[in-house]
Amino acid sequence: MVGVPDLLTIDQALALVLEHVRPLPDEEVGVVHASGRVLAADAIARVDLPPFRSSAMDGYAVRAADTPGPLLVSGRSAAGHPADGPLGPGHAIAISTGAVVPVERTRSEGGSVHVDQVVPGENVRPRGGDIASGDTVVGAGSTCGPAQLGALAATGLETVRCGRRPRVAVLATGSELRRPGRPLGPGEIYESNTVMLAAQLERAGAVADVHGVVADDAAATRAALERGLEADVLLTSGGVSVGEHDLVRALLAELGVVEVFWRVAVKPGKPVAFSTRGSTLVFGLPGNPVSSFVGFELLVRPALAALQGARDPRPAFLPGQLAASVPRTAARDELVRAHSDAGIVRPLRGQESHMIARAALANALVLVPRGEGELAAGSAVSWLPL
Repeated sequence: MVGVPDLLTIDQALALVLEHVRPLPDEEVGVVHASGRVLAADAIARVDLPPFRSSAMDGYAVRAADTPGPLLVSGRSAAGHPADGPLGPGHAIAISTGAVVPVERTRSEGGSVHVDQVVPGENVRPRGGDIASGDTVVGAGSTCGPAQLGALAATGLETVRCGRRPRVAVLATGSELRRPGRPLGPGEIYESNTVMLAAQLERAGAVADVHGVVADDAAATRAALERGLEADVLLTSGGVSVGEHDLVRALLAELGVVEVFWRVAVKPGKPVAFSTRGSTLVFGLPGNPVSSFVGFELLVRPALAALQGARDPRPAFLPGQLAASVPRTAARDELVRAHSDAGIVRPLRGQESHMIARAALANALVLVPRGEGELAAGSAVSWLPL
């Protein structure tokens, strides 16, 4: 692409990806089915919360002017069953769910109760004290987690507007790849990337359509790519480097796909490619599994979040401290697999891009900036939770 340097930084590559994303149309989704969905419009409270003045704990409703002193218990109230009539002078109402006076500050004596001094309004929840009807409960661009869903339901919302989940076609290339469970022949390996990527896609809110594995054959690969281009996103694994059998980029160009960039200054995952055809986004990830995994987290996941309308789709790096020194790479930033414990990140052994079994032990990717020598233990770093 004219004007784009040969090897992009991570930030440059991500900026180009997000520049080409247009949010998908929104749709109405039931709150009970909205877990993980991104709101396309502000969700507005239908009622005050609480919807009426209510008590905060078990005990008795009393008139503050009658305290301290003994009061006649003249009624009871339970959740959903308010007491009959108003509270008269010198009387108290026993409340089984919430009260003005908590039971531990009272003393029962037959049909009466002795109550300590109370302040007017003590332990009473005001109507709308949490949120008022007509206010925004959860804003557009927010992802619906458990707390958000609870708030939506509590304010009377049955449905919300959410960005449509992206449909992603997943394709792996390589004549050496075999389905797990089958016997391996000489030079063959089990195909794991589509399984891994499908799981990453699900966690990113996308709908994965796994097209399986295609051999290093131009006609078969072209046909598979053409089918994949019907999705919102085409995600390929393998075939994007410079080897004799790396066919994907050339075949995509034949199909009218416009390459935005190829190669990023990151380790692992340098030969990642990003292209578009119309509104379809195309990511060509390397075949090595850790490279594919890292490329997804840095570039694909943010694109999927942006397609769904997320307010800030960029990777959510956290501050941390390096527990042990790590070597740096002169020309590329590196994402080091590590284990984080309260922000103290300890790099794992085995950082080669094919070592997916070692990567399975990680719960963090630590960003090690390019440079000479080592990044010393105790250094401040940024890390990405997995």
